[in-house]
Amino acid sequence: MYQSKRFRNGLAIFLVGSASVLTGASITRAQENEATKPATTKRSVASGRDPFRKFEPPRVVVRRSGQIVPPSIQERIEQYKAQKVAAMNARIEPPKPTTALLLSEVQVVGISRTPRGYAAIVEATPIKLSYVIYPGERFYDGQLVAIEDNRLVFRREIVLTDGRRERSVELKPLRQASPVDAMASVKTAPATASVTDSERKTAEKQPVTLKP
Repeated sequence: MYQSKRFRNGLAIFLVGSASVLTGASITRAQENEATKPATTKRSVASGRDPFRKFEPPRVVVRRSGQIVPPSIQERIEQYKAQKVAAMNARIEPPKPTTALLLSEVQVVGISRTPRGYAAIVEATPIKLSYVIYPGERFYDGQLVAIEDNRLVFRREIVLTDGRRERSVELKPLRQASPVDAMASVKTAPATASVTDSERKTAEKQPVTLKP
């Protein structure tokens, strides 16, 4: 009985020791597995958009662009002459002289009606020359669209530095008579009236002859 009791005690000590050895081995393997696992990246809330913040659309950056300044009248005339020579060499219709003029350089002198329709007489103020134009006539920065009773309707085109083109409608009224012209017309009217009165009095003084 004493031996059997020792055997039982030894068996219990052996089982406890084996259990402790197995537990230590399992803990060591778990630590090794955790060490070999790749590190997971944590998402930073500060780097992205706050989900509790109200959505704001991105701001649109407007690029400022300016208007291309047209060349001087002399440079435009030289360009027109070169285009005319090139058209003559190519045996095509040459451009009109108005293609070298800006709309701001044109004044409407008169409007008349022709077999082709309405026509307008305009004066180029920089060079003091007059031209007869019809609807569809092209200018350096626009085109004549229509001729009305007392004004012209143009479509103006502005070229910007970024390549865009802006179009607008421009109206040019008939040029009013200057004060000098108005005074000249007033002075001419009484002289014409006096001549008419003198002729009428002379006709009244002449005897009337009757034919038999």
